[in-house]
Amino acid sequence: MRRYAGIEALTPSAFREPVATIGVFDGLHRGHLHVIEHLRAFADRVGGEAVVVTFDTHPMAVIAGAPPRHILSTEHRLVLLERMGVDAAVVLPFDEAMRATTYDAFTREILVGGLGIRGLLFGYNSNFGHGGEGKPESVAPLAAEFGFEVVEAPSIHLDGEPISSSRIRDAIQAGEFQAAGLMLGRPHTLFGTVVQGDGRGRELGFPTANVDLGGEITPPSGVYQVVAEVRGQRYAAVANLGYRPTFQGGDQGLPPEPLLEVHVPGIDFSFYGEPIEVEFVRKIRDERTFPSKEALLAQIREDVASLGL
Repeated sequence: MRRYAGIEALTPSAFREPVATIGVFDGLHRGHLHVIEHLRAFADRVGGEAVVVTFDTHPMAVIAGAPPRHILSTEHRLVLLERMGVDAAVVLPFDEAMRATTYDAFTREILVGGLGIRGLLFGYNSNFGHGGEGKPESVAPLAAEFGFEVVEAPSIHLDGEPISSSRIRDAIQAGEFQAAGLMLGRPHTLFGTVVQGDGRGRELGFPTANVDLGGEITPPSGVYQVVAEVRGQRYAAVANLGYRPTFQGGDQGLPPEPLLEVHVPGIDFSFYGEPIEVEFVRKIRDERTFPSKEALLAQIREDVASLGL
């Protein structure tokens, strides 16, 4: 999948009969997948490319000053879009200038001038442009002027309710992985980069991959059975998500965000800078403070043994 960052990166000559859809697509849940499937079919029908136009910042960060915690980082979103068969993704900044851009200007300058679209797909009840005024009926005159087709994807529901990113956020924060997975249409995963830690896990004999999550929303703190995927390989693993109170002096001086440390039995991670995706299978136990290093080691051995490897 080709990636384009910013309006200045766009030129119609880079695309072949593109059909596009616009959205934040946080979570890329089953409702979003429904849209992407229609986009892929639309592109195939016209002999063109499926293009997703998305944003590097949630619009509510600018509109309301209080964005929801994102389910997916931008990089995670792009990785999943590629897996879904999207040909190209355009990542635009969402700032005050973008907020003020009308649907007419967005269509003329970006969709037509930047992409040269052959078609525009709306998700069910979706819109774009200042005030959300860009809707199928309002864009229709522009489509006639510039010769592109407008299509609207039908709605999709789960148990009679629309699938929403807010419902998925609630499920993840509650540790309800089955519920989250049903709405996502795939297991819930966290995605990040392996970074250098303090080496404490290696000193204890249980080396870990420390993961920079890029701000992705996390389940409750605890020790989990997980599946870690790195360099195309999947590993059964145990992960600690939390604040390491044993080494932080109880509840004092805890970091502002939970840390994710992944231990794969038999693997000494040295994949610094590599992307890693972590699928949460089940919670083994809550995170807690141990009276000694020996007590912690005994518990880690028990946690690893619970994987049944």
